[in-house]
Amino acid sequence: MSNYLFTQLRFVRGNTLKLVEGLSDEQSEIIPEGFNNNIKWNLGHIYNILERNAFYFAKEEWVMPEMFPSLFNPGTKPENGQKMPVRLSEIRNLLEGQIDRIEATFSGRLKEKTAEDYTTSQGLYMSTVEEFLSCNLYHEGMHLDRIKVLKKLSSTAANQGMKE
Repeated sequence: MSNYLFTQLRFVRGNTLKLVEGLSDEQSEIIPEGFNNNIKWNLGHIYNILERNAFYFAKEEWVMPEMFPSLFNPGTKPENGQKMPVRLSEIRNLLEGQIDRIEATFSGRLKEKTAEDYTTSQGLYMSTVEEFLSCNLYHEGMHLDRIKVLKKLSSTAANQGMKE
């Protein structure tokens, strides 16, 4: 039987993926004025952080493309006007399979202590698998909202560019 936390993770991830359906690489790389990142960066960051929180701290095998930390770790940002060296489809594929891998690895293990504990930049202390995964609901939801804003602003900017 699946734990409700996995249902919540799937729900949030489904909403994230639905929001970016049909976006092109070019659309995902638009950085609106006043922002320091784009939709593609937010998606890669979502993947990067959950992969780290789910697998790294529990010392389980993780799937982290070599360039992802330098592109998507906290504090990184894409260079405006430069194409990112990862395709949107690659990030989507990783996001689509991530929750299944997490559930396959941690089903029945949510209360386990992780090999390493961690305190977020906001002061939240985490030391169990469940705590790390639960934190992602907030994290991905926050970035989902940012993606909504970026998508709206990017569409507006693209439409204005077509009128000029």
